[in-house]
Amino acid sequence: MSRNVTVTRTRELPSGQRKLVFMEGRSIVLFNVDGRLHAVDNSCPHTGASLAGGRLDGNVLQCPAHGLRFDLATGCTPGANGLCLKTFPVRVVGDDIVLVVDGAA
Repeated sequence: MSRNVTVTRTRELPSGQRKLVFMEGRSIVLFNVDGRLHAVDNSCPHTGASLAGGRLDGNVLQCPAHGLRFDLATGCTPGANGLCLKTFPVRVVGDDIVLVVDGAA
């Protein structure tokens, strides 16, 4: 069963910005790319490096440690056997940014 967890307010994440939040022992990076919100684990699946400071080119996030590139829409690197980040569905409820998390979190 999924649950909704409020992590921040919309005014704290304007377009073109990112925000590091902590939820239930997890570090998650929120991105606002041209008004579209994305949420991913702040840990590269390759070496565990923090992604919060990674270079963002449109919808593609580059890991600052080894240069892996992840599409924020899918969480995955290009290619059939690409690595994938844990992504979270994001909703806006009033002025709140809410993540949808699995009940097993």
